[in-house]
Amino acid sequence: MKKLTAILIGAGDRGFRAYAPYAIHNPHEFDIIAVAEPNEERRKAFAEAHNISPERCYPSWEAAMAEQRLADIAMICTQDRMHYHPTLKALELGYHVMLEKPMSPNPKECAHMEMAATKYGRLLTICHVLRYTAFWSSIKKVINEGKIGQIVSIQLNENVGNLHMSHSFVRGNWNNSDESSPMILAKSCHDMDILSYVMDEPCLRVSSFGSLMHFNERNAPEGAPLRCLDGCPAAENCQYYAPRYYLGEGMGWARKFTEDTSREGILEALQTTPYGKCVYRSDNNVVDHQVVNMEFASGATAMFSMCGFTHDNTRIVQIMGTKGDIRGNMEEDSFILNEFLTKEKTEFHVSAPSGGHGGGDAGIVRKFLKEVCEFEGDAIQASASAAASVRGHLMAFAAEESRMNNGMSIDIEAYYKRLVTPE
Repeated sequence: MKKLTAILIGAGDRGFRAYAPYAIHNPHEFDIIAVAEPNEERRKAFAEAHNISPERCYPSWEAAMAEQRLADIAMICTQDRMHYHPTLKALELGYHVMLEKPMSPNPKECAHMEMAATKYGRLLTICHVLRYTAFWSSIKKVINEGKIGQIVSIQLNENVGNLHMSHSFVRGNWNNSDESSPMILAKSCHDMDILSYVMDEPCLRVSSFGSLMHFNERNAPEGAPLRCLDGCPAAENCQYYAPRYYLGEGMGWARKFTEDTSREGILEALQTTPYGKCVYRSDNNVVDHQVVNMEFASGATAMFSMCGFTHDNTRIVQIMGTKGDIRGNMEEDSFILNEFLTKEKTEFHVSAPSGGHGGGDAGIVRKFLKEVCEFEGDAIQASASAAASVRGHLMAFAAEESRMNNGMSIDIEAYYKRLVTPE
């Protein structure tokens, strides 16, 4: 495989810590030769880690793409609402693009990105990292071997974990759909994609219910101030009391909102950032629980449940087929195959590589590099690259539209046609 080059647009947590380390560990496969990041401290730190020259460090994606194409690949890891324009420009310049999920909180923009990838004949791969984990690829292998026959129904639970919920979706970057994305897209487009991957057939229609039930002002403790450090009377009894969490078991999460992770630095950040706010007095508006029902082309069904009130942070799945079923827990890296005829029960304990998402972060980079090396400039190949991700996103968008319309059933194909038909 030839050595490739890349530019990174957005040196935040996902770009810097999830995908870029692959270049450090595998310098024979690719180099990151340029970075665009508005935060000067992050930009300098990233440049130092990857030996990037000062003239290839840019304060914005516009500056990085003002010149001709600098590399083979553009890795775009900006915030959700900042994906669309750099992606279109990168494709136009001839970059193959690896784009952090979700593609965009705007469904029309997702469809336009897919069409741009086809137009310019470039690969557009979305970071649906679950496909590249040992857990899901092992389950897929068992299904492809026919062990459970034809899939009839799937139940997939995403246990967000109560403290992860409070960090990312109540206080954090994805707490408000007006500024980022709906919860079903920001957190669970992974799950829509993995259901598409497992089923390997089109989803025809969806319906959904959910709400912001708990994290709102009416559930605030009496006398609770705007910030936890402002003398909250419920500090001892509140599971979301920010100083206790971020100075204790959640100290590792503090690096997501402060570069100074000393105790003093964390306390200062809790006084000035949203992460120190009371979870009941934040500006969040995304749901804290949601269910989605899906029907696929074969008649098979799936039920997905996302909930922010669980002690663990994992995905639990049950896949029911005509000849057997599979039950698994992603955090435990294990699943059980039950075969109906023989009554045999087989336990699978997968070996998950170290790294984010059970090795999925590194796995998708590895797969993307291979696809770029094997790419032959085929527009059909380019189209297929983006289409799979768009379909998973459409399931999430349709689910949110259904939720906002009292669980109305949404036809996926009709929904897609509305997006691509000129107004």
